[in-house]
Parts: sequence; C-alpha cells; structure tokens
Amino acid sequence: MTLAGKTLFITGGSRGIGLAIALRAARDGANVAIAAKTATPHPKLAGTIYTAAEEIEAAGGRALPLMLDVRDADAVDAAVAQTAAHFGGIDICVNNASAINLANSEAIPASRFDLIQQINMRGTFLVSRACVPHLRRSENPHILTLSPPLNLRADWFAAHLPYTLSKYAMSLVMFGMAEEFRSDGIACNALWPRTTIATAAIEFALGGEALIRQSRHAAIMADAAHAILCRPARAFTGHFLLDEEVLREAGVTDFAPYQVDPREELALDLFVDPAASPS
Repeated sequence: MTLAGKTLFITGGSRGIGLAIALRAARDGANVAIAAKTATPHPKLAGTIYTAAEEIEAAGGRALPLMLDVRDADAVDAAVAQTAAHFGGIDICVNNASAINLANSEAIPASRFDLIQQINMRGTFLVSRACVPHLRRSENPHILTLSPPLNLRADWFAAHLPYTLSKYAMSLVMFGMAEEFRSDGIACNALWPRTTIATAAIEFALGGEALIRQSRHAAIMADAAHAILCRPARAFTGHFLLDEEVLREAGVTDFAPYQVDPREELALDLFVDPAASPS
C-alpha cells in the first residue's frame, strides 16, 4: 500500500520528525496540510510552514501551509475544516506538535507547566477530535500520535514529572480514542523513537552536538510512520510502538543508514526501557 492520494493533517510539521513524515508521504503523492506556528524564519530553528510546503511539493505531494496554535480550539476546528475543504477530506491525522521542558516539580514555573500540558495533551485531544468526522468518511483512517509506550516507571515520573505527565497523556488520548472510535474503523496508535532523533529539541534542549552524533535521522520515524499508516485501520489500533520494532516487523534488518554517526553508540530516548528494546 502507499499513501498516494491520501490527505494528511500534520501538526508541528515545519521541521524535524513532522516534516520527515510529511516528505515520506509526499513521495507517494499524498496531500499534506502542515499546521504549525512557525510562519516566519526563526533565528535558530530552520524551516517554516511555507518552506515545508515547498519541500512537500518538490517531493511529489500537494501542500497546504496553515499557521496554527494547537491550544486554540476554534483555530484547530477552522484549520481542519479548511484542509478537508481544500483536499476533499482527511484520511490521516498526525499529532506531532509537542513542547518539552525537563524541569522537576519544584523548578518548573506554573506557566510552563500549563504550556506543555496545553500543547501536548490538550492539543492532541483537540486536533484528533476535530479530525474524527472527516476520518469517518475515509477508507483507511488513522490517527498517529508521537508519544511513548505507557510504561509506568516511577523514576521517569520523578525525573521530570510535568513533561512525563504531558507525554503520557498524549498516549492516553490514543488509548481511549482507539476504543471509542473502534466501531468507526479509525485506527489510533502512538509511535515513539527507540533512540534519540537528530532534531532541534535534541540539539537545544537535551544534549547538544554530542547527543546529535549519538542519534538517528528523522527518516527512521518517517519510515515507521509510513508503515503504520499503510496498514488496514480496522485491524491495527490501540498500539504503542517503537520505530525500530515497526520496521523490523516490516522486514528492515539494516539500521546503519539511519545513524547520524555510525562510529558513535546510540543513545536511548526518554521512556525507553533498555531491557524491553531490541539491541
């Protein structure tokens, strides 16, 4: 299966993993709405919704750049409606937009706590819900959220409780919606990288250039997402998946091309249990 002719609504896709997923779909000939906040160039971060749209169309897809703050419920509804009107429907919703803050409970300001919950949990819920009426009319509807498996390890909550709450809440939205919309045939799944991915979040918020070298390219997440979104929705819902596991099941055996620096040992991402992951 391919995503040719399918319409994807992707949040936060002006760069990084979201853009990689968009470009992978575009190579199939998909339609992609890039709904993100970055409409003007950022001094440190590459990419805007307009440069992303240009890349999508150069890759063979059709693009619709939309400036969107996922915290604004009315704006979310309007962006989803505009996408459906522009492309004639929506087949896939990808919740990629996310904010990160690894402060502990005492250090994080209340305003930052609210911000990450509103973008991560509330935004995922609002965007998914807005897409549902359109997804019901799709032949193979999917909602895919970039959030971790629900492994309730106390140390992960203790280290950065506010962020962990927000990311697990994104997964819980998928957990609940998978059952709520099962009879509609809408697949709701979560995807998470086994290793760190070379994105701006890794470079500026977590580990800088050293951690970038221990990471994989965003293409691994794009390929894993593509494999999930091509599966029959009615037969594949309610799963919490790691990128490497998805690709191994799809027959991939050589992961070296995904590494930024093959000489470096890969770093596991947050919320990944080494004992439960392939070597």
